Amino acid sequence: MDDNQNSGITQMEPEEVAADVQKPEEISGSIPPQYPTDVPVYEEKNNTWKFILGIILFFAIVFGLVYWFFLRDAGGTDPISIAPKEPVTITYWGLWDDKDIFAKAIEAYQQKNPHVTVVYEMVDPVQYRERLIARSQTGNGPDMFRYHNTWIPEIQEVISPLPPEIMSNEEFNTTFYPIHQKDLKIGESYYGIPLMIDGMMLVYNKEILSQAGILNPPTLWVGGDQDIVSVARKLTVRSTSGSIITSGMAIGTATNVEHFGELFSILLYLNGGDFNELTSPASVEALELYRSFAEDGYWDATMPNSITAFIQGKTAMIVVPSWQVSNILSQNPQLQVGTAPIPKGLENAAMSSASYWVEGVNKFSPNQTEAWKFLAFLSEKEQQLKLHEAQAAVRPFGQAYSRVDMAELLSDHPYLAPIVSQAQDDIYVSLPLSARTFDGGMNDEIIQYLENAITSTEEGVDYGAALGTASQGITTVLERFNVVQSK
Repeated sequence: MDDNQNSGITQMEPEEVAADVQKPEEISGSIPPQYPTDVPVYEEKNNTWKFILGIILFFAIVFGLVYWFFLRDAGGTDPISIAPKEPVTITYWGLWDDKDIFAKAIEAYQQKNPHVTVVYEMVDPVQYRERLIARSQTGNGPDMFRYHNTWIPEIQEVISPLPPEIMSNEEFNTTFYPIHQKDLKIGESYYGIPLMIDGMMLVYNKEILSQAGILNPPTLWVGGDQDIVSVARKLTVRSTSGSIITSGMAIGTATNVEHFGELFSILLYLNGGDFNELTSPASVEALELYRSFAEDGYWDATMPNSITAFIQGKTAMIVVPSWQVSNILSQNPQLQVGTAPIPKGLENAAMSSASYWVEGVNKFSPNQTEAWKFLAFLSEKEQQLKLHEAQAAVRPFGQAYSRVDMAELLSDHPYLAPIVSQAQDDIYVSLPLSARTFDGGMNDEIIQYLENAITSTEEGVDYGAALGTASQGITTVLERFNVVQSK
């Protein structure tokens, strides 16, 4: 999930009138006898001062009356503009949430800003990014839009920077999580305002673990009494013919494991590997670990899609973002679902893959200032509470707040607590391996290269060779989007 020209009306501050106007001293008494009385010098000067004084007092009174009746509000305190603000309509393209989710927040903003009308539209995610760019470049795009945190290289043509007068970098840094700061900053500017945080976490079937005598979810991948590998082995149930009845964990294949790209990237980084060096020994070992779950029989290609398998109680553990948990509970509300942070790797290493959505402003919009003001308004505590509440009214729970100062509100949440704790611990990494962004670009293409690599190893291709082929294709994709791979 990537910004501005300011077009606001600047209010003119009225000049302040001095409280006391110094009058020239009046001449009293008779003219001193030593001066000739027939020379009208003093009389002419006295009339001149009176004339000037009269002009000053006249304009002071007129200006005061104008200021009092036209430039001050009813309370007589704050100056306001004589001319009403021009009506402005700003359009907002959203994903996943219908207009009812934003209704209260939009109403609240329009009440405070009666000259602004906000038009929200939930857009089909298929080819959304392509339509956004094409329509924006022809002047028919939205003023504001939602985009994935991995998309900034893909939407450079249309994204604009956040004006510091609307939200300074310091305010941004103290408001949002470290991953937001890393993802959304280019140079000295931020290019979006996040209204949420999400990423991968461990999701497990409480009932299956409990029946096996496992009271708590695994906290390590390998090396402990209750690590992922040993728990997956313990929870896997096979038929007499050897086919899997219940899988310990959905991992090891690509075609039937949702979010396999993010899951592989977690193992990659926890093992000391790097997305930019897929052919390194550490990266190859990560692929070996990933494939071992299928090769050892804890999951295989004959199983249904991992989300379906979890809903049906056919697998005990999956790694997914929070929105998938909401989908799971919508389809099976009786399922006893638990969530936990991603288990740690070698030397207590911690990492999770970030995947969330951000709100941006179109650089082709004539209303960029008003658009940024509205998005800044949505990021306030009160408005995030409204959005969360509206989401929870139509699905099992709302999204995790993007604000650091709201983390405590979700610290005990049965499903979102790990999402927030991982953001606080700054273990999220954003990579173009996020599933279901429908970007038709970096994510979809790179995921396809990785899927081909994993599938080829099922057919006997060497792990290193498989990753070497994938690396060549991934490099081509990144170069096309002008992404420089760090070494």
